Amino acid sequence: MGFRSDMRVLWHLVTSKAASGTNHQERLEAFYSGQREAYDSFRRRLLHGRERMMELLPLPRTGGTLIDMGGGTGSNLEALGDRIQGLEKASVLDLCPSLLQVARERIAQKGWNNVEVIHGDATRHLPPQPVDAVTFSYSLTMIPDWFDAVAHAWNILKPGGVIGVVDFYVPRKWPDAGRKRGSGFTRSFWPSWFGYDNVFLSPDHLPFLSRRFEPVLVEEERGKVPYMFGMKAPYYIFIGKKI
Repeated sequence: MGFRSDMRVLWHLVTSKAASGTNHQERLEAFYSGQREAYDSFRRRLLHGRERMMELLPLPRTGGTLIDMGGGTGSNLEALGDRIQGLEKASVLDLCPSLLQVARERIAQKGWNNVEVIHGDATRHLPPQPVDAVTFSYSLTMIPDWFDAVAHAWNILKPGGVIGVVDFYVPRKWPDAGRKRGSGFTRSFWPSWFGYDNVFLSPDHLPFLSRRFEPVLVEEERGKVPYMFGMKAPYYIFIGKKI
């Protein structure tokens, strides 16, 4: 994977805008189907903090259950390292069939017998029993009803269960104490730029998460964007506990 692969992804980022769909699933499939082969290579340099969030996510030593909401290709689970073997079950849930096919191929290659793929909606999927952890890795900004997704995560978590989120966001002009403040450029440019790809940045993610869950870890950072030299997009990491 190299420059030619990147150009193919960028081409699809631009041309897929003409693709139509009658619902969210069809739009996701139209957007990602042409990128699936190069998806992970490009996103590793765009989607910062994923590995850190997964590495710091507190999980039971053995027998735990985890659902990665909007987990796409399943690459997020690699950051768990050997801990994935201690889980009773990990689930990669997504609405995009093309990305889930990549996840199936990854699971077979890794030999993860305790990992399953679920074609489903992050606001509606009901596991057989409450789970220990729910994660959203750069998926909340692509879920139209993201607040329902967060509320649903709270509902399906065990008492004391944890949520882990990493995503792009917009720092508020007048943030809560201890939070970073967003400049006028940040608050106007990045939502417009990402919105072109139906990625909707919000100033409300962190405040909403912090009110629904007891914060365990909150980090606000900026990460480089491929081929936008010198520019860094704001992102956050949030880990919280259901109380």
